Amino acid sequence: QVQLVESGGDLVQPGGSLRLSCAASGFTFSSYVMSWVRQAPGKGLEWVSDINIGSITTWYADSVKGRFTISRDNARNTLYLQMNSLKPEDTAVYYCQVIILLQTYWGQGTQVTVSS
Repeated sequence: QVQLVESGGDLVQPGGSLRLSCAASGFTFSSYVMSWVRQAPGKGLEWVSDINIGSITTWYADSVKGRFTISRDNARNTLYLQMNSLKPEDTAVYYCQVIILLQTYWGQGTQVTVSS
């Protein structure tokens, strides 16, 4: 079955950096667009970034553009999110996401807290 396992979240000071990872299994990772989404405390899911299957095209929410970089390693079935210049408003649980045959899958998420 589809499994997504996020890691790399932590407590970091404003202006700091983190790199999130998402290990995927149970589907042909290289054949699907992959996404990162996040959920801040008391709010709904917010789309963060997408990457296409060949890593040729990426998309970002305006709130993270220029600070976050999405990438993927199809040989390792792993999705990444490099987050720089972190702000307190980036505090959230971050999830990787894949949509397969109209079904959306997420992992358990990884907590990112930006605070001094």
